[in-house]
Amino acid sequence: MKKLLMALLVMGSMAGMARAAGDLVAGRLRCEYLTNPLGLDVAKPRLSWVLEDADRKSEAEGQKSEPRGRKQAAYQILVASTAQLLAQNQGDLWDSGKVVTDQSGQIEYGGKPLASRQQGFWKVGVWTGAIASEAKATWSQAAMWEMGLLKSDEWKGQWIEGSAASDNLLYLRKTFKLTKPVAKARLFVTALGLYQVHLNTQRVGNSVFAPEWTDYSKRLGYQVHDVSALLTQGDNVLGGLVGTGWYSGHIGLGGFKQYGKIPALLAQLEVTYTDGSKQQVVSDDSWKTCASPILVSDFMKGENYDARLEVAAWNGLGLDDSAWTQARVREETSRPLQSQLCEPVREICELPAKAITEPTPGCWTFDFAQNMVGYVRLKVSAPAGTKLTLRHAEVLNADGTLYTKNLRSAKSVDTYICKGGGVEIFQPHFTFHGFRYAELTGLPAKPELDALTGVVVSSDTPRVGQFACSDARINQLYSNICWGQRGNYLSIPTDCPQRDERLGWMGDAQVFVRTATYNADVAAFFSKWLVDVDDAQRDGAFTDLSPGTWGSEGTPAWADAGVICPWTIYHVYGDLRLLEQHYPAMRRWIEWCRTHSSEWLRSKDRGGDYGDWLSIGANTPKDLIGTAYFAYSTGLVAQAAKALGKTDDAAAYGQLFEDIKAAFNKKYVAADGRIQGNTQCCYVMALKFGLLSDEMRAKAVQYLVEDISAKNTHLSTGFVGVSYLLPVLTQAGQIDTVFKLFLQDTFPSWLFSVKHGATTIWERWDGYTPEKGFQDPGMNSFNHYSLGSCGEWMFASLAGIDTDGPGFKKLLIRPTPGPGISWVKASYDSINGKIATSWKMADGSFSLEVTIPPNTTATIYIPTKDAAAVLESGKPAASAAGLKYLRMENAAAVFEAGSGHYAFTSH
Repeated sequence: MKKLLMALLVMGSMAGMARAAGDLVAGRLRCEYLTNPLGLDVAKPRLSWVLEDADRKSEAEGQKSEPRGRKQAAYQILVASTAQLLAQNQGDLWDSGKVVTDQSGQIEYGGKPLASRQQGFWKVGVWTGAIASEAKATWSQAAMWEMGLLKSDEWKGQWIEGSAASDNLLYLRKTFKLTKPVAKARLFVTALGLYQVHLNTQRVGNSVFAPEWTDYSKRLGYQVHDVSALLTQGDNVLGGLVGTGWYSGHIGLGGFKQYGKIPALLAQLEVTYTDGSKQQVVSDDSWKTCASPILVSDFMKGENYDARLEVAAWNGLGLDDSAWTQARVREETSRPLQSQLCEPVREICELPAKAITEPTPGCWTFDFAQNMVGYVRLKVSAPAGTKLTLRHAEVLNADGTLYTKNLRSAKSVDTYICKGGGVEIFQPHFTFHGFRYAELTGLPAKPELDALTGVVVSSDTPRVGQFACSDARINQLYSNICWGQRGNYLSIPTDCPQRDERLGWMGDAQVFVRTATYNADVAAFFSKWLVDVDDAQRDGAFTDLSPGTWGSEGTPAWADAGVICPWTIYHVYGDLRLLEQHYPAMRRWIEWCRTHSSEWLRSKDRGGDYGDWLSIGANTPKDLIGTAYFAYSTGLVAQAAKALGKTDDAAAYGQLFEDIKAAFNKKYVAADGRIQGNTQCCYVMALKFGLLSDEMRAKAVQYLVEDISAKNTHLSTGFVGVSYLLPVLTQAGQIDTVFKLFLQDTFPSWLFSVKHGATTIWERWDGYTPEKGFQDPGMNSFNHYSLGSCGEWMFASLAGIDTDGPGFKKLLIRPTPGPGISWVKASYDSINGKIATSWKMADGSFSLEVTIPPNTTATIYIPTKDAAAVLESGKPAASAAGLKYLRMENAAAVFEAGSGHYAFTSH
């Protein structure tokens, strides 16, 4: 990979020499949402880029000095089979020619058929402004992708395992000889379970829990690694460890060994010599195996490691493995092997301990000052045989000891037995914990503060959102939202990371998905998980969990994730292919609901029927929730059908939505506009889902505001209603109520947990109260992102960054100032470039700085009573370059804007 990257850098510098001052250039080149991916199995990969200033010296300088209204007029893509051909501007695989369009994302490869292992080196030329034939394109730096194994018979490796079922993890190794200098080498590898692979003692890759969790009976992901630099001519050693993971370890509520009993490894090393000849090294019965020092490594149990059992150079040369036993080949039924096209779980960052206490003699509690997901790295020097125990917890009892009741049956304990002889370093291999505090026992004296280091793991989805405002409590809330997402987006979107659950609850995922897209680029992450969602679908009904290991099906708001999530990913990233891929499953869900409803009402067959989960003293009828979501999902399927050009389906499901809406009003809406249950949840659903007439909408808003006021400006919604509460109130113009509710810090409220020291979002509004202490430990996670779904409103309304249509091509900039917050600053790095807003309110004057990325347009709303009073860069906005005044709307002047940086003021 290093050789490839060097070649790409050289080509990039050559491309840069042709750029003229002020040119736009294609940057951030990605293929299937990934940068230079290996192992694609997509026949026609999609290519994307953003437009950047070729001469920008810094982001801040570029934003304020760029000309306005710049956009792409045309592009040309060259794809070559070698880096050298691309450097010569020869697209032997594909030359798109000049394509007159401003599209810069989701461009489908249109060249020669791609074979297994095929490399594609590519670059993009763009034209801006005039596109006369004599104009020259500005060319990007180069990028690449590489195909995986497209046919099952290309896998020559065999599944191998140890000789007997055991909790102990086994070393696996293979010694082999390379007879010539190596030009290129790829390692194709996966496991039933989890693996770590080494070449000549060097760790291959940096993923933590590979492969990702899937339903192993349906499909299994494999990974491809460039290992060219790790091999030498002569003898080499390929070594591996395989853990139980999701395959045969403990998984949540369903026990363990749900997919199989013994983990296994599949590996295939393909070496290309400098003379063009090839050699393969594959997993088979020539591999050797022996016991490793890892006695147990399980997500729920933790890891037990006895360093006295370590085998020096187990993964390198110089070891006599004659006493090792032969690996056993396992006959595996055919299962689809698919390339893993999402970011892996990685170590994201490290956190030092901030304090040590000794609540009981010999028990040393380390505080990392942040609830996190991962494990601790231990640094110790102790005599051989010293047993050290690490326990983990999110919170403490009043006496300073770990509170672990809420972990239920999850042990979350790691143990390490020292080998002696100096400083020893240990961190777990195949387990993780949710914790802020780690307790260390077994040492004869107080440890140093650096004896433990917190290691944070997560699916490595790139951070794309930033948010800050004048209220430090809100900034902490936003931090809590991000840490909750980081901890629970671990291979799949889980509910919690600490107790004996850690499952892909669909309801949690759908209420938070829009917030998630603002915080991180989750396109590849959800592309993978939505396949798991479809895999779990049975008879048309989506399940409560995906991958489906336990639970019911057809539950309102949970099963509806199978429609809401793919629609949201399409809406945010403009991914029409993903929408088309999942449309059949979305449609099957609506047909299942139609069959299992009575006169368009979901009065039966509602699966787990969780209702507005963990609401506070508000009983929203569960059949009402089911019917409302039936309508909402039907409406989304109608929109999806329209986007896909399925006009008959669009009309049919549009009519079905109207039928459900009529049934909803007949059954649940009284003549005076009150909705059955009279809860905040029932009103926000009816308003958000478009289930009411204009007259009844006004009544619903009135009753919603009255309920909030009657509760002394407190919310009562649970998981189902919480994400809609602030957006619905904002859309209804109830700004004072919105800000009073959002800034409330007494129970129940978003800031109540912040006031009590939370560093992640709690599962319950009352996970802890000073009066009652901890809630029922049977259901009391302190890291649950669902109630943090207000993050969507913080970006879309408070900061005013939203998309007007799919893919952030046309932007909606509509900040919402209100009492209690004097300034907000936010940015979002969309699929079409970085959008930024920064507004202030002072002495009755409103100011807004906004950056619109090249190749996009925006509709901008400036709060004012008089459009003529709006200035941009000190001049009347209506005549400013790049702006077009449209209208006054709801006490705001509305402008159309091209790309560039704008500075508005109004009174």
